[in-house]
This record gives sequence, structure tokens and C-alpha cells, in this order.
Amino acid sequence: MATKHVRLTYSQQLIKEPLVYNMGHEFNVVTDVRVADVGPTAGFVILEVTGEEDEIERALQWARDKGVRVDDATLGDIVEG
Repeated sequence: MATKHVRLTYSQQLIKEPLVYNMGHEFNVVTDVRVADVGPTAGFVILEVTGEEDEIERALQWARDKGVRVDDATLGDIVEG
């Protein structure tokens, strides 16, 4: 098992979709939202994803394919949440 902390940045169109929820159901990963902030034009989520490394990468690629920007979370992002 592995754990990865990522920052997902959404466009206004994608904020309304349950992407984090769907990620947990489409792939064999556990998602834990640490911090979330949604504004009128964009939003972000600091997410802890736990599972097998290859399954985590598949889930994150799926999010990228949906149009979500995926970056590694910084230590400040993780500590804040």
C-alpha cells in the first residue's frame, strides 16, 4: 500500500462533478480530502490517495484525462489540512 498527497485544481465546469467521489469508486483507492476551496472560477482540493501505487497512478491519470490539473501537494498544503 502507498499513500500520495496531491493537489487537484478544477475549472469552473468540473467543480460541479463528483470527481473525487468517482475516483474512489472507479479505482481501488481510498480518497481523503484534507483541504478544499471553491471559488467562482476555479477550485482546488488537497487529497490523500491510498492504494497500490499503480492504481493510484491510474486514478490520477483518469483525473488528468477529465481536465483536472494534478500536482504533488507541498508540505504546507498537507500540514494546513
